[in-house]
Amino acid sequence: MAAAALRVQLEALLENMFATGMVDEQFRQLQLLQEEGGSASGFVAEVATLFIDDADRIIADIGSLLDQPVVDFDKVDAHVHQLKGSSSSVGAQKVKLACMHFRQFYEAKSKEGCLMALALVRSEFCDVRNKFQTMMQLEQQIEACSPK
Repeated sequence: MAAAALRVQLEALLENMFATGMVDEQFRQLQLLQEEGGSASGFVAEVATLFIDDADRIIADIGSLLDQPVVDFDKVDAHVHQLKGSSSSVGAQKVKLACMHFRQFYEAKSKEGCLMALALVRSEFCDVRNKFQTMMQLEQQIEACSPK
């Protein structure tokens, strides 16, 4: 009974993530890989955890670069590009779109614009990180309720 209620919560969370555009078809593909048995149970959680760790580090690195008196916009570009690729591979669509928006500011070498774009990236990342963490907690609770 408890597992069924948790599954309903998980499905509602995932439905909301898709409906709001937080995640895209790439995330659905990761889910399908796991569901069809092509990947181990916990595959999506593992990919999400790797993304969270990478993105957290990359965002901190971008922040450090933008804190410098003279900004190396080529390094900012490389980090944003890396974050865009990472978010794209996990299906974190809003983070990917925020990275695409970021581009105009580092190409214009606008420190102020980059700081605003970083705030948006950080906000979108925090939202998706929180949803991924909630998803993983629900999956763990469902697993704990399942017969061994």
